[in-house]
Amino acid sequence: MTENKKPVFVTGDRPTGRLHLGHLVGSLRTRVVMQDSGKYESFIFIADMQALTDNAKNPEKIQDSILQVALDYLSVGVDPNKSTVFIQSQVPQLSELTMIYMNLVTLSRLQRNPTVKKEIEDKGFKQSIPVGFLCYPISQTADTTAFNANLIPAGEDQNPITEQGREIVRSFNAIYGDVLVESNNVLPDRKAALRLPGIDGKAKMSKSMNNCIYLSDTTEEVRAKVMSMFTDPNHIKIEMPGDTEKNPVFIYLRALATDDDIQQFEPEFGTLENLEARYRKGGVGDVRIKKLLFNVIEKILTPIREKRKYYEEHIDEVIDILEKGCEKARAVAQETVTKVRKAMGIEYFQDDALRKYSLRMKKTNQ
Repeated sequence: MTENKKPVFVTGDRPTGRLHLGHLVGSLRTRVVMQDSGKYESFIFIADMQALTDNAKNPEKIQDSILQVALDYLSVGVDPNKSTVFIQSQVPQLSELTMIYMNLVTLSRLQRNPTVKKEIEDKGFKQSIPVGFLCYPISQTADTTAFNANLIPAGEDQNPITEQGREIVRSFNAIYGDVLVESNNVLPDRKAALRLPGIDGKAKMSKSMNNCIYLSDTTEEVRAKVMSMFTDPNHIKIEMPGDTEKNPVFIYLRALATDDDIQQFEPEFGTLENLEARYRKGGVGDVRIKKLLFNVIEKILTPIREKRKYYEEHIDEVIDILEKGCEKARAVAQETVTKVRKAMGIEYFQDDALRKYSLRMKKTNQ
């Protein structure tokens, strides 16, 4: 196996709409930090094939989201000079690897995957599960192994998917030799960033549930969403003690705010811990903490909006970035496909393989 000079990370997002704060704290920030460190070779993709698994009858949704996701990537700091940015469907080698790996996984194992089970429940598929959707862990394994990825910047909910990917890699290598690389997830440093709740207090920020703050939201949209956020329903008066653990506003602050932010916008408290302690004791109102959160989010989103505006005005540049990224991704993935096919003995017209199989067949029949 040819060793990479640097460790490789691979990660992507489904283009089913614009990206939101959950994406930012769950993975986008991590991948930008890793990219900028110069320690890794990075591949960041728009997972349109995976998005089609539950949107095949509405392809326009995916088509209209490709550039939106690309704009989000570039606006948060994904740098095409440091990362290969590509579209999943434009790298057919990934589909070939997916088909090969399908033979190494049982139906029952796919159905037991906790993340897949939860997604099936959330989407209400019941017995009408698209086969492609059920095979999501296999597709992700193709995405990572195609580029010899060691690491996957991801949210906590992806752990079961990545674990199943390692099982597939081990099965392949046990049968065909040491060809594929196992991957491990890289989770956000902050516990609160592992799963950002929706602004309505529901378990997860989700485009389908319309409870998101998008990276491309305007100042007024962010203000309206933050001021409407669910807090502690029992915190009716300012002087009353309030809950901070299950309070989405404080979860967002723990995921997003720094001590510098608190000192800038709420110098009375100095740290978030002091603010939380006062809220639990009583004496801090919900409007006040929402205004703080709004200021923190605006501080984060303002430079993102400015960068996005540039790329929105230079769409041809964005398309060129994607086209060049797809070309590089195909070349790298093809190297892996060639290794896989050779290991499996299905490169029939190279190295006189069929003739060798013919001789073996004759010996067997003698």
